[in-house]
Amino acid sequence: MKPNLPKLLFAVAATLYVLWIAYDPMQGSFLDNVDLPIHETGHLLFRPFGEFMMVAGGSLFQVIFPIVFVGYFIWQRSFYSAAIVTLWVGQSILNVWVYASDAVVMQLVLTSGFTGSEGSFHDWNYMLTHFGLLDSTKGVAKIIRFAGTVTIIAAGAMAIYFSLQPAEPAIDEEL
Repeated sequence: MKPNLPKLLFAVAATLYVLWIAYDPMQGSFLDNVDLPIHETGHLLFRPFGEFMMVAGGSLFQVIFPIVFVGYFIWQRSFYSAAIVTLWVGQSILNVWVYASDAVVMQLVLTSGFTGSEGSFHDWNYMLTHFGLLDSTKGVAKIIRFAGTVTIIAAGAMAIYFSLQPAEPAIDEEL
């Protein structure tokens, strides 16, 4: 059996695209438009767990959401699909980095249409202040960016690896 060329080409293209995002996450991507409603839904889902968890729930849920799909694909033994979706996990972590790195200057335009410095609520300013880490924003942001970038590199390598593997025969074909 030969490797699946369309899967390989898609894996390479998707990996290059998400690595391009990793190079400069502030440039944004179309996936940010997917992350935002998931982020906002996270605030609602975590609301019953108190104020801090409601605030943290946005960033948590936007990373947890694609991880659930990764888990599903692993459970289905669709490792190529799991690797492709893990690229999204990495991109979503980088999207969280954009928000976290803005915690001190609060210049991002938020869903209210205003920046945090204009009086709009800023999740990461609140969370880092809560833990006394606002002065460590750059360090926290570096850790988040590192985690996102490593996730993307690992996912890209796995996607390419699994695209080179021969397809598993369907159960019906074995009978």
